[in-house]
Amino acid sequence: MPSALEVQHLRKNYGGTTVVDDLSFTVEAGEIFGLIGPNGAGKTTAIECATGVRTPDAGHVRVLGTDPHALPQAVRRRVGLQLQESGLPKRLTVAEAIELFASFYPSAAPQEEWLERWGLAKHHATAYADLSGGQKQRLGLALALVHDPDLVVLDEMFAGLDPRARMESQQRVRSICEQGTTVVLVTHFMDEAEALCDRVALLDEGRCVALGPPNALTNRLGASVRVRFTAPDGFDPETLMGLDRVASVRQNHAQVAVYGHDPLLSAVTKVLDERGRRPSDLRAEPTSLEDVFLRETGTALAPALTGETTGF
Repeated sequence: MPSALEVQHLRKNYGGTTVVDDLSFTVEAGEIFGLIGPNGAGKTTAIECATGVRTPDAGHVRVLGTDPHALPQAVRRRVGLQLQESGLPKRLTVAEAIELFASFYPSAAPQEEWLERWGLAKHHATAYADLSGGQKQRLGLALALVHDPDLVVLDEMFAGLDPRARMESQQRVRSICEQGTTVVLVTHFMDEAEALCDRVALLDEGRCVALGPPNALTNRLGASVRVRFTAPDGFDPETLMGLDRVASVRQNHAQVAVYGHDPLLSAVTKVLDERGRRPSDLRAEPTSLEDVFLRETGTALAPALTGETTGF
């Protein structure tokens, strides 16, 4: 059985700027694969080139064993795309949108069945512009899956959703995969990717900086827990390197991240207490893909991407 998606040495330039730079990864059939990284990392351009929406400047691409640029119609019948920008007319109703997309495929599910399956029946006459963020996301998924594709690409499906809608979206992604569809999740939400994906490719400036199962990537950090705090005035975080449980210490302005193994928090707290310097924001967290990104690029993710208020 061929891989669901094979990308080798993909490159794309815009006006002299390299957006995707020698990118390679493979998505196996039946998995949830994450293409993740900060905004501007080249994720959307990469997946559009990989699925035939855009033409790459260099590289080898196969979708379910087929060249999407040589045989675009054959690929479109087997791939569903929920892109970051839907492009749907504002006054198009839910029912009209599903009817339109279903007309593109001979094997699409009946409209009534599809509205009911995705919980959109009561919104069938609602214009796209009047839907909530969660409802728009649900409609986008329904349109991407209306022809029962073998592979579906979900681009930034968690953007703009409240916590409840994000949880429901996670459940939908798992359900899609359980029903036999391979999923490529394109997102800058690393916590979502870590919770959902079998494997991830972590992108920065168009290049893959880490590839593998999320837990394998975090295990390479040599630490299972991270302690964060704001450094008190006059405190040198390097003094923590002498502790048995500490693997490394990073500082970004006043923010300190200490990596190691439990009971790391109690060890760090003891040192701070001995100096009368315990900060109010002292806390421990499991290591994550965010830490992998920091190690591989030397750059912390922006707070808006991590849900945090610190520089780590």
